[in-house]
Amino acid sequence: MTIIGIQVLGVLFAGFMFYLTFLHQRRNEFTAKETLFWFGTWVAFLLLVIFPTTLDFFIKGVLGFSRKLDFFIVLGFMFLLGILFHTYIIMRKTQNRVEKLVRHMAIERKKK
Repeated sequence: MTIIGIQVLGVLFAGFMFYLTFLHQRRNEFTAKETLFWFGTWVAFLLLVIFPTTLDFFIKGVLGFSRKLDFFIVLGFMFLLGILFHTYIIMRKTQNRVEKLVRHMAIERKKK
């Protein structure tokens, strides 16, 4: 098995992301669960980059995609839409908290 250029780039990317995850964990910006999730994600990514034919049977045989790229494009869109929805929910919760806080502060100022 020979490693092609895109695989080298993928390995470098995974290494960089491992480093960033480690830095955020050291700064206590990630919980233990978050750190494990991201390390697991980068390990899975690294394995798929090094062994790209691992998912061939599942993608082509079980799911019926003729090309792996089609599968990853669909998966990528699903992931991005999920992240977008999650971010929207967090933003709305934060917006509601700010509105409640501003109302509370306005009522307190009016009482004085």
